[in-house]
Order: sequence, then C-alpha cells, then structure tokens
Amino acid sequence: MSRNAPSLLAETRALLQAHPDCAAILQLDPAALQDFPSLAAALLSGLALNPALAGPIARAYRDTPGLIEITDHDIRETARRNFEPGGPAATLLFSRGAQAVMAHRVAHALWSNGAQTLAMAVKSALGRALCTDIHPAARIGAGLWLDHGLGCVIGETAVIGEDVSIWHNVTLGSTLTNAGPERHPQIGDRVVIGAGAILLGRIQIGAGANIAAGAIVLTDVAEATTFAGQKATARGPAKVSFQMGAE
Repeated sequence: MSRNAPSLLAETRALLQAHPDCAAILQLDPAALQDFPSLAAALLSGLALNPALAGPIARAYRDTPGLIEITDHDIRETARRNFEPGGPAATLLFSRGAQAVMAHRVAHALWSNGAQTLAMAVKSALGRALCTDIHPAARIGAGLWLDHGLGCVIGETAVIGEDVSIWHNVTLGSTLTNAGPERHPQIGDRVVIGAGAILLGRIQIGAGANIAAGAIVLTDVAEATTFAGQKATARGPAKVSFQMGAE
C-alpha cells in the first residue's frame, strides 16, 4: 500500500463522520470502513444499487498488487487538476469521473486475471450506474482525470498513457475497417481531450497533445500539438498541460 492510501481512507472516514447526513445519503457507515477495499466496495456497489458487486470489488483491491496505489493516484490527481472542494476524500465520494475510473480499474484487474465474464458483468453494472462504457481490456495509465465521465466510450484495444485528462462525451473507438489487435487509439502521456471529441481507429496521439472539444480525429497527432475542428487539423503548439510544475 502506498503512503497515501491509509490517509485517503482516514480522510474519507473523517469527512463522513463530520457530515452524518452525507454518510446517510451515500449509505456509508464510517465505522464499517476498515480498509480501502471495504470503502471501494461499499461506495461502488451502493452507487449501482447492487450489493452483489461488493465482493468482487473488495477482492480485486485486496488481491491485485498496485491497484490501491494507482486508484489513490487517480483520485489525488483528479482533485488537484479539478480544484475539487474538499480535496481527495470529496473527489472519491462525489466525482462521477473518478468513480468511473475506479470501476474500470476493478474490471481491468478481473479481466487481466482471467475472470473475463465477471469483468464484463462488473463493467456492465457500473457502466449503467455511471453512464460510461469502458471495455475492461483497455489499458489506462496512472493519473487519468475523467472529468464528469458522462458518455465516455473507450474501446477494447485502446491504450491511454499516464496523467491524461479526458472530458465528457469522448469516444475512443474503431473505424470498423480494422479487426486487428490495435484497432483503437493509442493516447500518449499528458494528452488533454476536450468534451465531445471523437478519435477513431489505430491512431497515435503524441504526448502532451491537446484535442479540442468536438474534434473528429482520424489521423496521427504529433506531440505537444493542438488539433481542432471537425476532421481536425494541426493548429499550432499545445497550450494546455496538467503536468506537475508546468506553468
């Protein structure tokens, strides 16, 4: 467990204890949250109104090395980039995007461990609750900020690098003309993708690139480049970055 994970649990329990009405609405008993797996299981299964999810979620977090650490990083990065009131604990409890990333981490862990049918069931149940459709096989690096999360679609062979930021209604899909093992976009580190952007096919999006809201991208994008417009074209240097220390 990372040095931050116990404090995130403690922060979340403290927030719930300080706001009993909130704890009641979320149906979370702070005293029952003994570790991060039990917190994740109670939160996500409650959001889906499906108690049967609690077991697989808790087991995934307990049995998968590094899963707690990467979730902790996702949540803290979401809180940092989104200036979230209440910090990481509030982000964990209230950010639909952060919860959708958590759901994918669980489904991906199950998929990677050979429980593919269970992974699809978890993805289906939590996807309905959180309004996302992220295939359990998609590979997503640490630090994903999925802002809002609503309407996000990520295909099976998509690869997303580290510290990527994606707004709502984004599609990382295929063109339906390639049935191969790499038929979805490959997204580099620190890429920023605006709301409603559609990226299709086996394309490479270079590190630090910005994809503008509503852009339709069917070709490779160079590093640190802004792409904008329907059937988007290069529009000069990238201007948005959430990298630590960036001005």
